[in-house]
Amino acid sequence: MGHYIRKRISTGILTIVFSFCLTFFLIRFAPGNPIKVLAGTDNPNLELIEHITIRYGLDKPIPVQFINYVKNILKGDLGYSYMSNEPVSKLIGEKIFATILLTLTASILSVIAGTYLGIYAARRVNSILDKVMCSISYIFDALPGFWLGLILILIFASKLGILPTSGMYDLRAGYEGLARVLDIAKHMILPISTLFIIQVPMYFRITRSSILQTMSEDFILTLRATGMRESKIFNKYILRNAIIPTITMFSLSLAFTVSGVTLTEIVFAWPGMGRLILDAIIKRDYPLLTGIYLMISISICVFMIITDIIYALIDPRIRLE
Repeated sequence: MGHYIRKRISTGILTIVFSFCLTFFLIRFAPGNPIKVLAGTDNPNLELIEHITIRYGLDKPIPVQFINYVKNILKGDLGYSYMSNEPVSKLIGEKIFATILLTLTASILSVIAGTYLGIYAARRVNSILDKVMCSISYIFDALPGFWLGLILILIFASKLGILPTSGMYDLRAGYEGLARVLDIAKHMILPISTLFIIQVPMYFRITRSSILQTMSEDFILTLRATGMRESKIFNKYILRNAIIPTITMFSLSLAFTVSGVTLTEIVFAWPGMGRLILDAIIKRDYPLLTGIYLMISISICVFMIITDIIYALIDPRIRLE
């Protein structure tokens, strides 16, 4: 088991290094120039452009910029944003909690509900209820997230007036303590409902199809022939083998928690990473984009390592291979 974990960690570190190098160069080779954004497009001053170019080290060759950036990374410095002139680590730190709070809550609720419904439908396959649930899952899966969010705002915020339309908390109220927590929870209802509705069908279909596939395996027929109780067969053998694809999808959703859900955050004006990423792309903010992608790469690799370890605990064949 120790060798298996070390191997996965080594692979993860190599993946982070490769992803960091790739994104660093892709960002800088992409069309667009942050200097033009900083200097203005109406009547750019050539002296100002030259000054900004030298100040941010963009006059140097890209390989030299890469080496300098790596040196700063090793010191724990992600650099300064071109647009706000604030540390990248500070900008990410201000937004990442709101994104994790929103996406993590929605992901946990979605996987619980979707897995339970998938198990329920699989054990009643081809029944009327199973067919209805499958049909509803396809309808919900086809709904665009931003459209669903706007519809929920229209119904529950604009028409009924029972929920806030946007933001993470009421800026005017100035709540503190428990009242602030309840205010944040109230603002989370609509965005979480949007993510919940569009994510549950995915977990439902994956769990249902995986259970049905496992139930048709030869070893399950053998266990039934021995007279073993159906409940024991399902809980110990079917569910344990069928749950792996669901864990994979859940870990992937957690891996991208740092990057957030851009469209949903924009629709609900949620102060998270989605808006920060979009602004950084539009303004060609190289240090901010590189820092964000580095954080995303690290989060993906960490969750993939955790997922591989969970796989090995669930199915010993994986670590033996």
